[in-house]
Amino acid sequence: MFTTAEIAKELDGEVIGDGSFPLTGFAPATAARPGDLTFAENETFFLKAEQSAASAILIDASYTSASKALIRVPNVRIAFARVLPLFFPERAFAPGIHPSTVVDPSAQIDPTAHIGPHCVIGEQVKIGPGVALQGGNHIGKNAVIGAHSRLFPNVVIYAQTQIGQRVRIHAGAVLGSDGFGYVFDSGQHRKVLQVGQVIVQDDVEIGANVTIDRGALGPTIIGKGTKIDNLVQIAHNVSVGEHCLVVAQVGVAGSTKIGHYTTLAGQVGIAGHLKIGNKVTIAAQSGVMHDVPDGGKWLGAPAQPDRQAKRQMIALQHLPELMRRVTELEKLVGDPPSPSEPGD
Repeated sequence: MFTTAEIAKELDGEVIGDGSFPLTGFAPATAARPGDLTFAENETFFLKAEQSAASAILIDASYTSASKALIRVPNVRIAFARVLPLFFPERAFAPGIHPSTVVDPSAQIDPTAHIGPHCVIGEQVKIGPGVALQGGNHIGKNAVIGAHSRLFPNVVIYAQTQIGQRVRIHAGAVLGSDGFGYVFDSGQHRKVLQVGQVIVQDDVEIGANVTIDRGALGPTIIGKGTKIDNLVQIAHNVSVGEHCLVVAQVGVAGSTKIGHYTTLAGQVGIAGHLKIGNKVTIAAQSGVMHDVPDGGKWLGAPAQPDRQAKRQMIALQHLPELMRRVTELEKLVGDPPSPSEPGD
């Protein structure tokens, strides 16, 4: 339980109204009960919050209320993200190793780490302080997992993978699997061994059922602070920069380099050996076949700069009307002569 004033202090906000009122929960206006804090990011939401049973409202505009305490913050969305952990703290995992886990004698596991049931910890693995493996995790030879990282159930970490600090990897993700590399030899596809690794830097989050392939020789790299949604495929030797957003069902082909603060929206496909710049945005379902410069906003399949793509889309919308007008004009002037007929 927190007072309104305590919440405001945590959020660098100010209280308008009673700062001593106790708050016991956080909920949307449609489900709020007495004692709950809710939020309003525009006037419509504020009117609903005013009519709700909530006791206090997070705002970032100059609203007033006669019936509820208000907490004014610089940005409601940021405050929303910061306040949730206060009311819904994550599960704490007790240090220790479950008796069903198999640990190679050469592995180094910090005594503060939590190793859940049915894990397999391979040779020379290093697991740092405060790490939590929730269960069913396989950690391959020479893998490293940095401090306070969390692996949800059934995450598989192949050999030599390096995971930084405070990394979250959700259920079913596979890091370090073989890259898709073959050469055609004597009538068959001969496998090219993938002997590189995956390096995941600090503060990365990786969604459920993501696959990140190891490099053929060097590493596949996921930069600091990058967030990867569910069902993403990142191929061998790809480098993803820092603080990128990679949304669901994206596929990045081998050896492509992606800059910092770039966003790949849902179902984007990127061909191999490309360079995608810093602060680029690729719109959903785009197919990228060429390098994209810094700051570019591209869309379409094949993708191109957004203004150019939008002009083409608008032109296509007018195409039926244009065809109708051309047909009418042809009727007025008569059928054009056949190419085989001599001109007048």
